[in-house]
Amino acid sequence: MTELFPIVAGLLCGLLLGTLTARRRVLVGLAFSVMAGALATVVSGEWRISWAFLLIDIPLVAVSAVVGDLLSRSVALRRANR
Repeated sequence: MTELFPIVAGLLCGLLLGTLTARRRVLVGLAFSVMAGALATVVSGEWRISWAFLLIDIPLVAVSAVVGDLLSRSVALRRANR
């Protein structure tokens, strides 16, 4: 349940990244993944156990952002083909 925040944050980020150019998409996605992953670690209290949880939360946000971006692109392509 504590991994819900990084997944939702990543999906929302991915939906918003589709409006950016390719270079900016990567830079903004990386920056957001690090910030949201760190925030998820702190908010869930996992940092009290170990800061190594950053190594789980940051990639989780990044992968969720990629999934959100791919989903938004597929929806846009389907609507364009109608």
